Amino acid sequence: MTDTVSANGAEIPVIGLGTWQLRGEVATRCVAAALDIGYRHIDTATMYDNEAAVGEGIRGHSVPREEVFVTTKVWPTDAAEGALQRSAEASLGRLGLDRIDLLLIHWPNREVSIAEQVGALCDAKRRGYARHVGVANFPPGMLRQALAAATEPLVCNQVEHHPLLDQTRLLEACRAAGMALVSYSPLGKGTLVSDPVIGEIAAAKERTPAQVILRWHLQQPMNAAIPRSSKPARLAENFAVFDFALTPAEMARISGLARPDGRMVRLGGAEPDWNA
Repeated sequence: MTDTVSANGAEIPVIGLGTWQLRGEVATRCVAAALDIGYRHIDTATMYDNEAAVGEGIRGHSVPREEVFVTTKVWPTDAAEGALQRSAEASLGRLGLDRIDLLLIHWPNREVSIAEQVGALCDAKRRGYARHVGVANFPPGMLRQALAAATEPLVCNQVEHHPLLDQTRLLEACRAAGMALVSYSPLGKGTLVSDPVIGEIAAAKERTPAQVILRWHLQQPMNAAIPRSSKPARLAENFAVFDFALTPAEMARISGLARPDGRMVRLGGAEPDWNA
């Protein structure tokens, strides 16, 4: 069983499988392979169009359902009162599960008040659709609004996070609220594995660059990561990060790679103001 981060009543495994762009039988096989390796955190979303395949991989595996932490997300067009609850119920049907472990608002909807979005999310939890709830892609200002509106504990904010993108403000805001920050694109869409600083540290540790980057995530309090891969060997590599540590100096060198243009995931004009 992987290590977990404790966040407002949730125990979130610190390494999970991201499933964006994994579809059909590929997604089912990847989920099964990840569970074989030891992953216990599987991340999907309505927008990924793979919930049925992900659910099949979970249900068909010998690992007991209660040991697998399943996250799915509601797309912002369904974030209003009524629509959000219907989306959560539909996700349960596609997954073939009786409950989602963590339900997130995938991106904030700028046309609907944060109070309404978070109110609907909390209602979905009370209806039994999800054990825990949280948000994704909420900048600090919107996160404060979400926390003020929440009538149920918010356990995480899932955002893009890797050494090229400094998320110190969000990490601090999450920690202050007892929330985890769950990092997607934790390897910088694969670009960071060829960075010379990462490579030098990896050589010294006799580890791969991906393992060094993921270890950097894990050594930051209240941080989890959900790397994606369709290759069993890479899945195993990404999970083998619990038996070594980076020094404070190595952590600082990796954090020093951050740059102003480090953000890679964009949603066009629908993005929130990241500086808010």
